[in-house]
Amino acid sequence: MSKKYYWLLGLLLIGLFIGRKNYIPLFNEPIALDTFSDYDVTIYRDTWGVPHIFGEKDKDTAYGLAYAHSEDDFKTIQNILLATRGKLATIYGKDGAANDYMVQLLRIWDVVESGYEMQLSEDVRAICDGYADGINHYAKRHPEEVLSGIFPVSGKDIVAGFVHRTPLMFGLDRVLGKLASEEKPKFAFDREEMEWGPFDQTLLGSNVIAVAPSRSADKYTRIAINSHQPWSGPVAWYEAHLHSEEGWNMNGGLFPGSPVVFVGHNENIGWSHTVNDPDLIDVYELEIHPEDENQYFLHGKWEALEVREAIITVKLWGPFKWTFKRETLWSIHGPVIRNPHGTYAVRFSGFGEVRHVEQWFRMNKSRNLEDFGKAMSMLALPMFNTAYADKNGNLYYVYNALLPIRGNDNYDWHDIVPGNTAYSLWRGYFAFDDLPQVVNPQSGFIQNCNSTPFLVSIDGDNPDGSFYPQNLGIEMFQTNRALRAHETFGEDKSITREEFHQYKYDTQYSKKSVMAVNLKKFLSEASSEDPDIMKALDLLQNWNLDTDSLSVATHLAISAIRPKYNPEKYKYKYDRIMKRLKQTVNSLNEKFGTIDVKWGDIMRLRRGNTDLPLSGGPDILRAIYSKEKEGVRVGTAGDCYYEIVEWDPDGNVFAQSIHQFGSATQDSNSIHYDDQAKLFSKHQMKPVWMDLEDIKLNLESSYRPGKENPL
Repeated sequence: MSKKYYWLLGLLLIGLFIGRKNYIPLFNEPIALDTFSDYDVTIYRDTWGVPHIFGEKDKDTAYGLAYAHSEDDFKTIQNILLATRGKLATIYGKDGAANDYMVQLLRIWDVVESGYEMQLSEDVRAICDGYADGINHYAKRHPEEVLSGIFPVSGKDIVAGFVHRTPLMFGLDRVLGKLASEEKPKFAFDREEMEWGPFDQTLLGSNVIAVAPSRSADKYTRIAINSHQPWSGPVAWYEAHLHSEEGWNMNGGLFPGSPVVFVGHNENIGWSHTVNDPDLIDVYELEIHPEDENQYFLHGKWEALEVREAIITVKLWGPFKWTFKRETLWSIHGPVIRNPHGTYAVRFSGFGEVRHVEQWFRMNKSRNLEDFGKAMSMLALPMFNTAYADKNGNLYYVYNALLPIRGNDNYDWHDIVPGNTAYSLWRGYFAFDDLPQVVNPQSGFIQNCNSTPFLVSIDGDNPDGSFYPQNLGIEMFQTNRALRAHETFGEDKSITREEFHQYKYDTQYSKKSVMAVNLKKFLSEASSEDPDIMKALDLLQNWNLDTDSLSVATHLAISAIRPKYNPEKYKYKYDRIMKRLKQTVNSLNEKFGTIDVKWGDIMRLRRGNTDLPLSGGPDILRAIYSKEKEGVRVGTAGDCYYEIVEWDPDGNVFAQSIHQFGSATQDSNSIHYDDQAKLFSKHQMKPVWMDLEDIKLNLESSYRPGKENPL
């Protein structure tokens, strides 16, 4: 054996020896277990495995949440921390290198270091530090699950996760990817020529619908908190109940790495978000000095690009890694990407902001509409429609966004604009009070389903769209989900509890939808002598636009028509639809031996050994998105974790929730890996318990992290 071999073996043995001690080697700094004993928290797991975190202080609750979530999904939490640190490639090789470069290009850690103490309140830093300690504690007790030496993590890592993730929610990664391509990108593409997959998750969205006592048969206030997300990964919902003696009592959904609930309710209020899509990113083509590639021209003079060097380490195989360097550039507009076809700068809303977690925390602890409005007015969140209801019967909606004030309407802001003039610089953002919003509409009804804010309610209750310039990119269309919300909730002036649930689970396309309009036109033109195509056309002719699991025409319609949001934006093309119909007929015959196959036999929920039928589909209020697998469609996104919350006339709160799988999002050996799937498939929900007495009556286990016996 060579000396090198003995050297490597020696290091391995030393690592194994140290790993048996109280300090594990994958921590960059040693931490003793008694570090966590100061936290005072009890985790109660109910019979569905949902964690109820009861802490003395807010920071104790955040610590307990991190520990509980790590029990259920430690791998995803670690991956988020790796991505935030710009260390994905050290574990996952070249596939993580683009993220790691982006972290340095966007100066994420500069933002965090400069803003953590200056922008964040002390109580928010405390919950971030507590949450980080909860992750550290779990890592300490489970060294065999630790991926790399990023531990210990701190509150800054948690805040950096928000800074990293937020601009990706409105597409910054896609813009940077296009700018890094070999050909000069064109952003103002012709949407009429787009070809989308029949179940394309680009249509992914969310629903939120609320009715006031005036629109309820029993005078209750109700809200459907119904965000649509991927069913796994870093932005998959996790349900938790957070309670502290400092006034925090919130149940709802959050993502791995978050110390606060994003959508949900406390005893007084509830809210949800849906993704909106204003234009929050601009791309500038810079005029570069002919003799100095690091100078750009701006409004009469040459400015210097700020040049740094990104250092990225990539795992090759086994213990071997390779470190390479690449320049990062910065301009007055923001980050810069240089390519043979040009040099481009990017400006995006919210750069420099670190208070995302603070705004959500203030929303969590709001007791009434005044508190909630104050929290929303922070404008730390650069996007998201937000709809609210409370125990006093108040309804509220705001098209929340950091809308740039652009001074020149002669530019096509959806494409690349000139970067050599100050006329293309932003003039700030719209004030919060100037955003489209509705408070207590007379109709007692609000909804948003990734649709225009100017039809969020009925008739005169809607905001005036004429105030807003077109260069903001505010949506003007109605999704099918929004159309159906108006045709169900919006047309019923006396909604019972049963009807509220029934409408939320609606499985139809509206007669005004893209699906219905294009299907009708196609059937008026379609003809064929092929008996299978004739049968398919007959099934489509008699289809009632319902995506119930028993329907035998749904798969044909969705696969051939490919429903999209806005009929004015997408050109109908007969040849394409007929080609897709023939392909669908052939695939059905090949898989099933017939074309009149029940939708529930095609659309499936699969999880471990669970295999269940599903109703719904793309852009349905009962939204389901899927991927083809072995001749069927397997659900991957859409309806997932959601709640229906209601307050009676006396202000008492009741809630039901459901998760498409269960609370054990990673542990396939747990009963909670798929114990909610059957309810989900049948359009049923489970109770939400928030009183400690109720929780103890429905208790599976309880424990106190930080108070365990030493290892």
